[in-house]
Amino acid sequence: MFATLIFGMQVVVNLLLYSLVARWHIQPRLKQLPLVAALTPLLLFQVLRTMGATFLLPGVVGTALPEGFAAPGAYGDLLAVTLALVSLFALRRGWRGALILVWVFSIIGLLDFLSAFTLGISFNIAANYALGPIWFIPTFAVPAFVVAQVLVIILLVTRGHEYTVARRQKPGVQPV
Repeated sequence: MFATLIFGMQVVVNLLLYSLVARWHIQPRLKQLPLVAALTPLLLFQVLRTMGATFLLPGVVGTALPEGFAAPGAYGDLLAVTLALVSLFALRRGWRGALILVWVFSIIGLLDFLSAFTLGISFNIAANYALGPIWFIPTFAVPAFVVAQVLVIILLVTRGHEYTVARRQKPGVQPV
């Protein structure tokens, strides 16, 4: 139980910390950028989610994680990485459906996090398995990814119209 308490506290504190950094430092800078330029670093950051694939490697953790937890988490992250990359290239090339791809990435990415945390709780991963260095993925990295994912959604909701406007004003030109 003690491990679960520390695990949960670290997730919550890091989520709060990253949220404050995003609110006070990142969001003001993103507001100054054109939409595609603002989304680019957030999507690039999401490509680091490949680290979730390490859940499939028993040698990285003290004991192999249950397949019911490891596989959905690892493959969900790899799907999110693929969607982030496709979205990024679509945006940078000015594709008509680029924002739809970013929305798909955002929804699937958030569902992947929700699934991983739900499965982690049901398997009591923090208390029942020797996570070793993988401990830092859900406690340190995932909160950062979640906040970045929320920033993407905020940009889509508040500024998504800019992409359409930019495409109409300069057909065939990348909306940067």
